[in-house]
Amino acid sequence: MALGELTKQIAQQALLNATTEKPAAPEKPAVENPAGVVLGQIAGMQKALKEDEELLVTVGSGAEKVRVMEIFMPSPRVLVLSGVDAERNRARVISAVEALQLVCKVVKAPTGAKPARIGLIAAK
Repeated sequence: MALGELTKQIAQQALLNATTEKPAAPEKPAVENPAGVVLGQIAGMQKALKEDEELLVTVGSGAEKVRVMEIFMPSPRVLVLSGVDAERNRARVISAVEALQLVCKVVKAPTGAKPARIGLIAAK
């Protein structure tokens, strides 16, 4: 009789365990690619431009202000921004994405000129 009671208790416990909701396993945080997010945002803004508009992207570093013409992503956390400064000198800013602040404006292209587009290059 003791064996029958023990079997009954085990069966009840198994049934109770099967019907009780188990706590959900904690979700793993998604692996984020911040440089890819920046490239995606700029690509989306450019895609929405009209034929006579261009995206003016600038980055400031101290007293320097650079108009960005190309963005290269060598790694998921670093961007290399190439462009020209106020005196039309070629300039390059190499920065961690977390420290970067870009200003993006939609502007009309100069009359008769082809609207400029930002080159977006992701490393392979």
